[in-house]
Amino acid sequence: MANSTVTRAEFQLLQKLWELGPASVREVQMSLPENDRPAYTTVQTLIYRMEEKGVVRRVKKVGNAHIFEAATTRKAVYRRYISNLLEMLGGSTAPLMAHLIETGKLTLADIQLLEKELAAREKRK
Repeated sequence: MANSTVTRAEFQLLQKLWELGPASVREVQMSLPENDRPAYTTVQTLIYRMEEKGVVRRVKKVGNAHIFEAATTRKAVYRRYISNLLEMLGGSTAPLMAHLIETGKLTLADIQLLEKELAAREKRK
């Protein structure tokens, strides 16, 4: 992922490609919720932009349809989003953690799991 962040709309399409595997623009478009489905040309434009960014790639052509697949992982996209967020927060995780606690999105069980992962990481060092 050539140092670029995907937009919310692009992320929605990436999620569909991760679910579907290799798919045409039409297949991706038709897999989106019917009540909020963008036009075919909108999905096509977004996929072409994502191809330019290096987050999707063409894998083959079937008739007139190009088949695309995700060229990046969820983990890579999440890392980029989180890195950008931390950069905006001046590198400090404290505001993010405080927000997660205040909104109830970070539980004691989550913290205990994270403590175990941190301890295991320290042992490996």
